[in-house]
Amino acid sequence: MYPEYLVEPMRAELTTVGFEELKTAEAVDSAITSEGTVFVVVNSVCGCAAANARPAAKLAAANDKHPTKLVTVFAGMEKEAVDRARGYMLPFPPSSPSMALFKDGKLVHMIERHQIEGRPAQMIADSLIGAFEQYC
Repeated sequence: MYPEYLVEPMRAELTTVGFEELKTAEAVDSAITSEGTVFVVVNSVCGCAAANARPAAKLAAANDKHPTKLVTVFAGMEKEAVDRARGYMLPFPPSSPSMALFKDGKLVHMIERHQIEGRPAQMIADSLIGAFEQYC
């Protein structure tokens, strides 16, 4: 667990643009299994989250066509919520940061950490926007 004062600015980077923070396993279940499309960002303190993942998520979420719900869980903080979200992302191994798009409770697009590291935010956002255009 990280000190809350350390992660608060990283949480706010997504919540201030409309992402709902999920802090319990029940909240994750409710969001992901709901009808429609749900974009889940597994946020983290690592440098690639700051440089690439969070900016990419924000760019993609600003697209005209975007998911019904924008949600986030924070790795290293709310363990049960993160574990539950990662359970829905199987067979992909746990990674943070990572991003997943669900449609009617089914995983339809996944971006793992290795697809985030070293890539510019716009390139990652373009991949997400392509998925949003297809599934949303």
